[in-house]
Amino acid sequence: QLQLVESGGGLVQPGGSLRLSCEASGFTLDYYKIGWFRQAPGKERDGVSCISSSDGSTYYADSVKGRFTISRDNAKNTAKNTVYLQMNSLKPEDTAVYYCARIPLFRLCSPNSVDYWGQGTQVTVSS
Repeated sequence: QLQLVESGGGLVQPGGSLRLSCEASGFTLDYYKIGWFRQAPGKERDGVSCISSSDGSTYYADSVKGRFTISRDNAKNTAKNTVYLQMNSLKPEDTAVYYCARIPLFRLCSPNSVDYWGQGTQVTVSS
């Protein structure tokens, strides 16, 4: 059964760090990108970062470059794989629900390219 399960959200002070995890199962990761998207109240869902499972290439939105890092575990022959989003130097404007998503390999890192969404995890940056 196809699943994307996020974890790691929470409340953090400005300047702090969080690491989000996305556990993917039920499909062959090699044929997809895995992306992180976020949606703040009253705003559209935007792309944050994506990673290609085939060659490890990455994409970052300008607003998070230098602060966020996406990575995946390299475990082989396992039923589950995990993609991480390390978020450093967090700002109040990073507050949003963060979603993990699956994107076919040759499509752009964009909400319009997503064919499966996780349930989301709340990240709140506040003092």
